[in-house]
Amino acid sequence: LKKELEKDTHPYSGHLIITYTTLMILLSRIEERKAIIGLYNYAHEMTHGASDREYPRLGQMIVDYENPLKKMMEEFVPHSKSLSDALISLQMVYPRRNLSADQWRNAQLLSLISAPSTMLNPAQSDTMPCEYLSLDAMEKWIIFGFILCHGILNSDATALNLWKLALQSSSCLSLFRDEVFHIHKAAEDLFVNIRGYNKRINDIRECKEAAVSHAGSMHRERRKFLRSALKELATVLSDQPGLLGPKALFVFMALSFARDEIIWLLRHADNMPKKSADDFIDKHIAELIFYMEELRAHVRKYGPVMQRYYVQYLSGFDAVVLNELVQNLSVCPEDESIIMSSFVNTMTSLSVKQVEDGEVFDFRGMRLDWFRLQAYTSVSKASLSLADHRELGKMMNTIIFHTKMVDSLVEMLVETSDLSIFCFYSRAFEKMFQQCLELPSQSRYSIAFPLLCTHFMSCTHELCPEERHHIGDRSLSLCNMFLDEMAKQARNLITDICTEQCTLSDQLLPKHCAKTISQAVNKKSKKQTGKKGEPEREKPGVESMRKNRLVVTNLDKLHTALSELCFSINYVPNMVVWEHTFTPREYLTSHLEIRFTKSIVGMTMYNQATQEIAKPSELLTSVRAYMTVLQSIENYVQIDITRVFNNVLLQQTQHLDSHGEPTITSLYTNWYLETLLRQVSNGHIAYFPAMKAFVNLPTENELTFNAEEYSDISEMRALSELLGPYGMKFLSESLMWHISSQVAELKKLVVENVEVLTQMRTSFDKPDQMAALFKRLSSVDSVLKRMTIIGVILSFRSLAQEALRDVLSYHIPFLVSSIEDFKDHIPRETDMKVAMNVYELSSAAGLPCEIDPALVVALSSQKSENISPEEEYKIACLLMVFVAVSLPTLASNVMSQYSPAIEGHCNNIHCLAKAINQIAAALFTIHKGSIEDRLKEFLALASSSLLKIGQETDKTTTRNRESVYLLLDMIVQESPFLTMDLLESCFPYVLLRNAYHAVYKQSVTSSA
Repeated sequence: LKKELEKDTHPYSGHLIITYTTLMILLSRIEERKAIIGLYNYAHEMTHGASDREYPRLGQMIVDYENPLKKMMEEFVPHSKSLSDALISLQMVYPRRNLSADQWRNAQLLSLISAPSTMLNPAQSDTMPCEYLSLDAMEKWIIFGFILCHGILNSDATALNLWKLALQSSSCLSLFRDEVFHIHKAAEDLFVNIRGYNKRINDIRECKEAAVSHAGSMHRERRKFLRSALKELATVLSDQPGLLGPKALFVFMALSFARDEIIWLLRHADNMPKKSADDFIDKHIAELIFYMEELRAHVRKYGPVMQRYYVQYLSGFDAVVLNELVQNLSVCPEDESIIMSSFVNTMTSLSVKQVEDGEVFDFRGMRLDWFRLQAYTSVSKASLSLADHRELGKMMNTIIFHTKMVDSLVEMLVETSDLSIFCFYSRAFEKMFQQCLELPSQSRYSIAFPLLCTHFMSCTHELCPEERHHIGDRSLSLCNMFLDEMAKQARNLITDICTEQCTLSDQLLPKHCAKTISQAVNKKSKKQTGKKGEPEREKPGVESMRKNRLVVTNLDKLHTALSELCFSINYVPNMVVWEHTFTPREYLTSHLEIRFTKSIVGMTMYNQATQEIAKPSELLTSVRAYMTVLQSIENYVQIDITRVFNNVLLQQTQHLDSHGEPTITSLYTNWYLETLLRQVSNGHIAYFPAMKAFVNLPTENELTFNAEEYSDISEMRALSELLGPYGMKFLSESLMWHISSQVAELKKLVVENVEVLTQMRTSFDKPDQMAALFKRLSSVDSVLKRMTIIGVILSFRSLAQEALRDVLSYHIPFLVSSIEDFKDHIPRETDMKVAMNVYELSSAAGLPCEIDPALVVALSSQKSENISPEEEYKIACLLMVFVAVSLPTLASNVMSQYSPAIEGHCNNIHCLAKAINQIAAALFTIHKGSIEDRLKEFLALASSSLLKIGQETDKTTTRNRESVYLLLDMIVQESPFLTMDLLESCFPYVLLRNAYHAVYKQSVTSSA
């Protein structure tokens, strides 16, 4: 061991003693160890019929090692000299590694740019393996080693100084994973029982005080230095990866130094006095880990570059120098000569072409031969002593390092930068991550924590396969949690930005300019309104005017925080943890989809209790503002935001989203049906054809909303933009379901009056008989009311379809024009099923059709099994008769007066025209009757009935006769199957002309 440490040929042999010591200490910490070996022996007896032969020795060992260090101190007395000599040889390495940050800074450690002229020179050292040797390992060798051979501490000042330096650097050492050993207390307890060791005990106490007082701050400053040093190194290497060849040693030194400091902090954070807690909370630890990961990534990415460099180095320089050294040896036994010749031959045979061809290198045999050579030359009577040929040892150490740069880069990364110990410090690991996210300047480095989870599997061992699943599951759960939290944080920032942008967008809504216009008008007319001290309202855009660039708004802070976090999310496209691939960007995409969905529904501001809901145009403005922000995310992260829009907005066109939650389609459909159209049925709202909108009527109980603000053209277009063709189709289907329920009730009323209606159908030319039969009819008002409701619903659907057509014509004009052309050129002789398919396509595009396919589908589902098709057809015919003969009763209603201003009636009876035409077309399409013939029959009956009220003398009965006459004209104008010539044959046009004249004259009189 001494010679290996002295000559720095292989410093890892110290692990043998430390592993033995650690094992004994861990064994002593198992409280049930005696019971365990007793059970083992009992199981052995049951299995083999006899106890284990070595059981007594094992039991004796458990008893002897009750106090393991004390026992081992006795055991190592014979080896004290060789062990102490080996440990003292570390004085050339350990003090040099254990320097302060200021000393590192003054020496410009790890800097590639401090001496530009030597930047391309290869990094050299006489003790290559010791440059990246773990500081933690050396401290274990020194502390445990000098405890085992403690006598040297009293006689050798060098040994004592080395031991005290190690004791001042740490308060505890890692035995295994998260098991720690408190060195000061253990050493004091051991030495207190040894005579003459009072000085050593005082030394221990002084060192403990120094460790508590200064170690934390010293390591904090080291981490601070390493952050800047690794950042510089990573930046230079990313720009000039070719420097990884000559400066590979710097990279592994940097990784090793950083790893030592991180593990030291992790080990001491929970094992130090709380009075110096600030030195053990490092909110910038993520930055250091991040730069470590960046260096690791450079080594993995540019491995072939390093291979090319060192293959040439080995064959062109190392082989030549080694050959010269071998030639100059005065004595070289045959075995040693063969080994060294094989070294030279192996290196000489290397070529760059092997790297280019992707050949796998393996120098393990060469390294084993070097170990054999060390063994041959380290024995006391060896003819070739390595101690006498130091240059050969140094050269071979350098060559071994160079071979590792060719075939063992991954193993070197594990050796120098493995942080799998975080797997066993889950709480501290999560706390560091949370601190990283809370500090905006550190959030860009948060990806380091999920990347650390890729290290965890390197702490598993083939001798303990059962823990692979446990550690693997922990790595997966932690990686998933970290990525999920990062995505949530980014999502929350994006949501805050969206909220700000929606507020700014809301300021641009037309409703906010009313006050400005009012002020301008009043100023022009010199009217004084409001209080003198009333502040002037800020106009939109003021927030963009900066008087000082140092002023930072909330939006600026949010964008800065988001860009930092998105850098982290976008840092790697994916990472592999225990054969599972994680894609950070997909986490963000998933969270954005969920939040966008909730935000859209939330922005409707639907209140079920008060039945309040946002106007479609305002919601559309907010959604567009939201989408603009989301589109800007593509500037930060390489995600397909269009996919998010497609997934979310398409789900919003359905009744329920993928999580079974209501969408804006279901909310608006429900609101228009249950709130707006219900108030129309109650007589509080009327449909104004002139305005193409529903308008509130003056009533005693004022409504909580203005119908016009939800149903005019701009609002319906906004609704179509939001719901899209799928959503509008769902709206139509819901409207048709309500119509079908009304038609079902109408059919019941027809069945109640079937005999009377059958007679009236054939007696329309016998006025007296018709009058007598009409008196026998029941539920006449109910029929008209239900038909009016159907007309209102169809009028609303017409508005929705027209808005959909306008929207689609803007977005897909060529496709809409093709569908329109297709619909307009259906030959009359086309089969009805084919025609209905075309109508369905046209209806989906918002085009009006002669026969409404949605209504046909809704009414088709009503066919009853107990009634024959002929009977169904008869009921449909009689329904039209019932409506036709009931029309005259509308003249007696005060609200039936026609208003030229709105081009309709305040009680919505003008909607009957649409109801009659569409119901007739749908019913007679289902029952395969002639729509035209049935409408002619309807017109004949209706005109006959209306002509009869022209002869009435009762003013109450005929108060709005002229307004009702106009219904006939509306029915014909609305119908694609009836003509004015046909109407002229049934109802004189002069009566219509006089009726129009009368209602317009009455309207002018009323206005005056």
